[in-house]
This record gives sequence, C-alpha cells and structure tokens, in this order.
Amino acid sequence: MAQQNNFNPSVVATAFREAYGTEPLLVRSPGRVNIIGEHTDYNDGFVLPAAIDKAIYVAIGKRDDDTIKLFSREFGQSHTTTLTDVHPTRGWANYILGVVDQIQKRGHKLGGFNLVFDGDVPIGAGLSSSAAVECATAFALNQLFGLGISRKEITDIAQKAEHTYAGVRVGIMDMFASVFGKKGHVIKLDCRSLEYEYVPLNMEGVKVVLLNTNVKHSLASSEYNTRRQECEQGVAWIKEHHPEVASLRDATLEMLDKYVAPKDAVVDKRCRYVVEEIQRLLQGCEDLKNGHLDDLGKKMFATHDGLSKQYEVSCKELDFLVDFVRNNDAVLGARMMGGGFGGCTINLVREEAIDDLVAQASKAYKDAMGLDLTAYIAQVEDGTSVIIL
Repeated sequence: MAQQNNFNPSVVATAFREAYGTEPLLVRSPGRVNIIGEHTDYNDGFVLPAAIDKAIYVAIGKRDDDTIKLFSREFGQSHTTTLTDVHPTRGWANYILGVVDQIQKRGHKLGGFNLVFDGDVPIGAGLSSSAAVECATAFALNQLFGLGISRKEITDIAQKAEHTYAGVRVGIMDMFASVFGKKGHVIKLDCRSLEYEYVPLNMEGVKVVLLNTNVKHSLASSEYNTRRQECEQGVAWIKEHHPEVASLRDATLEMLDKYVAPKDAVVDKRCRYVVEEIQRLLQGCEDLKNGHLDDLGKKMFATHDGLSKQYEVSCKELDFLVDFVRNNDAVLGARMMGGGFGGCTINLVREEAIDDLVAQASKAYKDAMGLDLTAYIAQVEDGTSVIIL
C-alpha cells in the first residue's frame, strides 16, 4: 500500500517545549519532486520541480547567550556549539551549521538559539531532505531574528551551505522548489537567470507515485561531481570554437558532433544527454499547458533511458522499476529521479490502478532484487512557510 502523508508537526513543537520550556516558532519546508529535467540545473538549463506534502519541520526559539543547541528527533541526537565556533562536523548537523555559517558570512547578526527538527521526507530517496532542512533553517532564522532576507537569498544560502558543509556541489533546483513551491503547479525554473514561471499541473485522475528502491549506492556523491566535470570539459572543447558558449545550455547537438564526439565518446554521451534533456523539458512544458499529460509521460520514459544509458547515473534497481511499469496502460510516465544510483522512481499513475500497481511492483521487486519496496503518493503543495498549530 502506498503511504499517504500522516506526519503530525505538533510533535516537533511538543519536543521543543519539553526540552526548553518555551513556545517555539514552527517552520515547514517541503521536499520536492522533479517532473522532468534531471542533471540540467548545474548546466544552466531548465528544471521542472514541484514542492510536495512531505516536509521537514523546524521548531526554533531564541536563547539569551551565544549557544546553539540542535536536536534531531529522527536520529535522537543532539549537537551543541556557539556562534563563534561554527565549523563543519559530521552528519545531519552540517546542514544546519552550514546555513548559520552562510548567514553570518553575509553580515547578518544572529543570537544563540535552540532548534528541534523532524519530518517525513525520506532520507536517501532523492526527495531532497537535505535542502528541506537547510531551507527550513534559513527561513526560521530569518523570521526569528528579523534579518530581512528575501526568499531568493534563502535559496542561495541553503545551496552554499550544501556546497561548503556537506561537500556536494548541488544545483539550485532543490532549494528553489522547497522555498517557491505552489500548490497545483510545477515551477519552470531557468537555472541561469533564476527566472521562473508557474505551470499548472492538471492531474485529474492521475497521482504522482514514488517507488523507493531503498538503496543508495556509495557512488552517488563522487560520480555526481565527476559528471559535472565531464560536462564542463565538453563545454571547454566547444568554447575553443564558439567563445559565446558558456554552458551546455548554449550548446547544440551539431556542436557536440563537431567538437566533442571526436575527442571523447564518454564526455560526448554525457553532454548529449543534457542538451537533449533541456529540449525535452521545454516541449514537456508545452504538453502541460495543452493538457497533454500522456505526451509528457512519454518524455519521462525517454529521460530515464538517457539517464541510464547516456548519463549512466541509474542502477539495476531503478532500471527494474521503470521497466516494470513501462508497458502498463495505467502508467503515463516513469523515470528515476534525483542524483541517481538509488532513491526513487517518479511515476504518473491513474488513481484507480495505484494499489494494484504497488502490490505487483512490490512482489516483483522483492523477487528480483531481494529488497522491500516503499511507495509514496505525493501531492503538490506550497513551499516554505511558518506553521501555526
């Protein structure tokens, strides 16, 4: 059975009151799905994410000293430091401390604070739980200390925190979707200019179903950074002949044929996927505007094939799940989502068929891979906000 949203944010506020005896400010920041446009964000392309009804909740309150006290309800762990001794550590605390570091580096004045967080964005599923923690923290600190930071700057602070403290060079999409999400819409985000447009997502009779492989292969972070380097190499070779090409956003398939393919077949495959994916996304937005969800679904399958065979960031578990639903009339589209090497597939499934599909896929996946499958139904929701219980 697919899991619906049933997390109660009041448990986070209650844990805060019990620990600190004061009333907290409570902030919600959602995870995200990306309908189409994967690994295009750091190539200055477009992405098409949406915030979902799975979120991280941060309860926060001021202290009268410069101490920072953090508690993760999910892990049952604490971390304590001071405003003058913020530095990278290990694990979940980095996502919060990286945000504190970025805010202080921008000249904003913080005081000490207590913070408790928890939520229902599954870790390692490719739904950007880390971005949700970072955005919730930045938004909460902004509210608590009246810093006057814009939503756009919150996304930048969260992204830089991930780069510097978590050590993963993520693009801006995850943070942007978390902060700017809008119920019933996807965000067509230009990752170069950060201009964005809300595109209606008319899902009548269809739901977003996430099938979690429950694997996270250790390749993920290192291969992610390698892919970035491969894309940058392709751009450098094109730039020798076309100085105006600043990223793969500006490249064409003809340029790849002439300047990249003769030099390196692997770099060519990587770049070719990105150039084709940017085109798929732009066409997919037209599909949505015209109400052609079926056509968008076909492009999602094409995206998965590109990610698996050209970009090579899939894995046997993800490929199995996409292939399992490929010829099912109730599934409009499916693909792996996120950085790759594990996590979820995103599926557009006709509502009445969801339970049967999940039951069949769970059995087939267990038989083939020896692993349990977890399924989630995701609703498209608004972005980061203060919660009043």
